[in-house]
Amino acid sequence: MHTRKSTVAGTARIAVSLPHPVLAQVDRAARERGESRSGYIRRVLLAATRVRRDAEVTRRLDELFAAEDAVQEQSRLTSELDAAGTSWSDETW
Repeated sequence: MHTRKSTVAGTARIAVSLPHPVLAQVDRAARERGESRSGYIRRVLLAATRVRRDAEVTRRLDELFAAEDAVQEQSRLTSELDAAGTSWSDETW
């Protein structure tokens, strides 16, 4: 991939090689959405990197909440909050 400086601040122009059928699909999808090819590719790449980042955050949270000491602390806090709460069982709606 070749990168060169853009005239627009904060962006870079790149050259990417794509098979013709893939480029045709990209152009079709961009056209259907009323976007430029560049805008469409930028949006898709941004979404892909966000998904990757979100998956990493989820993985780290899963690890954190799977830790036995965290599970015990959550259970303790839940019990305390439940005991401090109001019983709604006598309410008629």
